[in-house]
Amino acid sequence: MLKDDYQMFTVMIKDKTGIDLNQYKEAQMKRRLLSLREKRGFATFSDYGKEMGLQNDLFEEFLDRMTINVSEFYRNPERWDVLKNKILPVIKEKKNVLKIWSAACSTGEEPYTLSMMMKETRTKARITATDIDDTILKRAKRGAYPERSLKELPLEWKDRYFQKDGPGYEIDQKVKTAVSFNKHNLLKDAYPKEMDLIVCRNVLIYFTEEAKQSIYQRLADSLVSGGILFVGSTEQIFNPSEYGFEAEDTFFYRKQ
Repeated sequence: MLKDDYQMFTVMIKDKTGIDLNQYKEAQMKRRLLSLREKRGFATFSDYGKEMGLQNDLFEEFLDRMTINVSEFYRNPERWDVLKNKILPVIKEKKNVLKIWSAACSTGEEPYTLSMMMKETRTKARITATDIDDTILKRAKRGAYPERSLKELPLEWKDRYFQKDGPGYEIDQKVKTAVSFNKHNLLKDAYPKEMDLIVCRNVLIYFTEEAKQSIYQRLADSLVSGGILFVGSTEQIFNPSEYGFEAEDTFFYRKQ
């Protein structure tokens, strides 16, 4: 009965938002949403879903819980060092202006890291950042962050691109204006084309294998020949050739 109740909820959510919860790993997603449902005092997912249709704050809270908004600047620094020192010099040789996509960008730390890196390396680029959650995108556009979000950032970047703002920091306007934020659902929306670099990290681990395979193929189709996909530290692609990729470095894949 509980399973039927959850399945009815997934249908309701898909009709309302286009988000297909069945393409996320069910045990993880169900556990996360069950705790939120119980916190709000609903006995069933059906009741929770109906009330969500009436109260926008419940819906926004659901989106926030469904998406994994854990991010920080220069997360896993050694990987960003590889991008800066090994990957970027090669891909910028072929283009005057790079097209870069930060997919599932959360609160903006990732695309702003890319923006700072472009400035540091004197690389011209158009950076598109997307996420499924409007509330998160609004936070990203504001560009205000707590101290903990900057803990992995090179100190000279922190000094150069941030201003202290009360207990936290605000990112420099020059960094912000280089990034364009848009709403995007990886599971159903059209992907941008002719990308030179796609950064899609720490989100695919929450999808089913079937959904991941579809996303990997669409990411490959989104890249130019020789373009690079940069994935998270738990998202190594074990069969890259299946999608037209070859391993360029650990967690970096070049489109053949």
